[in-house]
Amino acid sequence: MEKIEPMTLFGYEKLQAEVKDLKHVKRPQTVKDIEEALEHGDLKENAEYHAAKEQQRFIDGRLAELVELIGCAKIVDPSELEHAKISFGSTVVMTNLNTDEEFTYTIVGGCESNPDNGLISFSSPLAKQLLGREEGDEVKVYLPGGEKEFEIDEVKYQEIVFDCKN
Repeated sequence: MEKIEPMTLFGYEKLQAEVKDLKHVKRPQTVKDIEEALEHGDLKENAEYHAAKEQQRFIDGRLAELVELIGCAKIVDPSELEHAKISFGSTVVMTNLNTDEEFTYTIVGGCESNPDNGLISFSSPLAKQLLGREEGDEVKVYLPGGEKEFEIDEVKYQEIVFDCKN
């Protein structure tokens, strides 16, 4: 079965930009760092060489991850989806039935998630249990911190504001 990774155009462009930075800036700099470290001689005690090689392995691993993610990417425009039920791109306002605390989350792609800003991955435990629900539903969710009960107050589409610092 083919793996599909839904994301917005923002997420896709973010991944593309990271690939470009790794390929054209960070990896070439690391290769230079390795060459410079080799000039220092004995590799057994050459901390700069070992650090640069470790950085190169990290960059190569991250590039492989990104290429796989981009290969599975399916760009979704949430504004074109129906939001009567919770789906990708939906903003959900819900109340914890035990504490009366209100939470607002928007369901986005994994590479776009930022829980501190209310953006949760569609593959997160919470999002998986909310998908397909609608306003007025009471839902028991099982999270790493324990079981919680929520009432879904509102399901809507609103323009997603991503934190551009990521």
